[in-house]
Amino acid sequence: MLPPRPRREPPRASRDRWLISYADFITLLFAFFTTMYAVSTVDAAKLATIADGLQQAFASQQPVAGPGRSGRGLLPGDHALVGASGEDARAVIARALADEIRDGRLEISRDTRGLVLSMPEAGTFPVGNADLTPAAERELTGLAAALAGLPNAVRVEGHTDDVPIHTSRFTSNWDLSTARAVRVVQFLIERGGLPPDRLSAAGYGEFHPRVANDSPAARSRNRRVDIVLLTPATRASEEPASKGPRP
Repeated sequence: MLPPRPRREPPRASRDRWLISYADFITLLFAFFTTMYAVSTVDAAKLATIADGLQQAFASQQPVAGPGRSGRGLLPGDHALVGASGEDARAVIARALADEIRDGRLEISRDTRGLVLSMPEAGTFPVGNADLTPAAERELTGLAAALAGLPNAVRVEGHTDDVPIHTSRFTSNWDLSTARAVRVVQFLIERGGLPPDRLSAAGYGEFHPRVANDSPAARSRNRRVDIVLLTPATRASEEPASKGPRP
């Protein structure tokens, strides 16, 4: 007869098993709060971006200063286009060249570069030529007097339409647009008395049109010289460094 087998006691539950659940709970809790912190940080950044966007949007809805509205309704960055008298550049030029603006011989607009004064080819240059007309010389004389009271650097940009040119003087639209810009710069220095270090010239040919070159009227709009009053930020980012500080 076999001896009786010893009775096995049921395994005793470990009193430390609760540590596993507790560790899991703490891990999940840590992950939860980490996620909440990350979400709250992203939302704050988004809110800051949205706030900046709203401020710019409201600012862009303000009317641009025009004749008789000095210092009012300025666009963001226009504070950098104000003369020594405190009057904004657009108002100064609009007052000095009111007749030219009214007759369509000068257009004023604003973009990220600064204040843009557009002189159409018609009345400024003979077709395919870089010689200023007497009317353009009178206009530039008045413009130089207005620019003398403003601190901004000035870039003169020549533009053509997309019709090729090839003459004994100009072999391409690059030549023509550059020659016109240089001629305006020369006039502003020699006859307008502006310091040469405030001025620069650039020719863009037909590659920066205002509108598509799909009609004679559109091509006429694209043939122009733009005189750009650069903001200090544009001057610093696009123009070569000058010898000394410039406002």
